[in-house]
Amino acid sequence: MSKLYTEYLKLKNKDVEKIYLFKSGIFYIALDKDAEKLSEALGFKLTNLNNSIVKCGFPQNRIEFYTEKLNLLNITFEIVDSNYSKIDSYSSYINNEKLKNIVTSIINLDMNDISFKDSFEFLGKINLELKEIYKV
Repeated sequence: MSKLYTEYLKLKNKDVEKIYLFKSGIFYIALDKDAEKLSEALGFKLTNLNNSIVKCGFPQNRIEFYTEKLNLLNITFEIVDSNYSKIDSYSSYINNEKLKNIVTSIINLDMNDISFKDSFEFLGKINLELKEIYKV
């Protein structure tokens, strides 16, 4: 049995009604009964995880779109991401992802190959993104 499926079973024992979306690479996937429920609600194609377990999912860049749909359908869900020890809410998860993207863009900035104008625009963009996250 895979580690992912073991975690799924453990979580389902806590709350059978909730759909668990596992971050797996660049996708979010649902397993077994959760996958069947997602497939029915959102029209996702089911594929096999192995001979007896199905899965379905969507790319990580569509997380906001699909979680909005789940909220509109009153389907409770939880995001399971090994990068974070505990995710209290969807908004804190998205904010963590946005902050991670901001930090990555700063780290990848080549200070030897950027003009003053580009630096100023870059900082302005980061300022707006941070204000959006922190609602300042």
